[in-house]
Amino acid sequence: MPAPLRVLVADDQELVRAGFCVILEASGFAVVGEAADGSQAVELAAREGPDVVLMDVRMPVMDGLEATRLITAGGPGAPKVVILTTFDLDDYVYEALRAGASGFLLKDAPRADLIAAVRVAAAGDALLAPSVTRRLIEAFARRPASAAPAPSRLASLTPRERDILLLVARGHSNTEIAAELVVSEATVKTHIGHLLAKLGLRDRVQAVILAYETGAVIPGQPT
Repeated sequence: MPAPLRVLVADDQELVRAGFCVILEASGFAVVGEAADGSQAVELAAREGPDVVLMDVRMPVMDGLEATRLITAGGPGAPKVVILTTFDLDDYVYEALRAGASGFLLKDAPRADLIAAVRVAAAGDALLAPSVTRRLIEAFARRPASAAPAPSRLASLTPRERDILLLVARGHSNTEIAAELVVSEATVKTHIGHLLAKLGLRDRVQAVILAYETGAVIPGQPT
């Protein structure tokens, strides 16, 4: 029987932390720590080695963005971070993704969404709700062109890998991409693995960011 996924919960509100911990433990996860600020989250993540960190943004001492940067700086083996957000924090979406977050979870999300978020992040995938993706696209639309990487960054991709990158950036799942391109899901996963390796990216979230930054996908264009 596989070991339970290890989760660290970081939020400055004790009742919020307690609620998440109850749900996680009842669902078979191992809660390895609770942090009331970003500094504690970084310390506990280094000591306990969780698979996933649920991270609030607005916390004292050190905010969730800086804590996310420090936790994910360890590379592919570092804990995955899922940002806990309410929609008054939308301005943080882009910065959180750049900091290394693997996705977002609404604080008032249903129990099933919390469980899915932890499993998806632990598996190395990305979790972006449509409403969060929309905010992300709007953030790119406001950024000056001079801040974007050159399209040549994508030159190493094969035509098929580029097609898959565009579909990933538009929010398609592996199943949807496989149906669109008439290939197997295993083939899609292989292509995604190759394009992430070629571009030096950690996960699908970073692939989405790069697709918009390079202009491969333009905000407002049809999907």
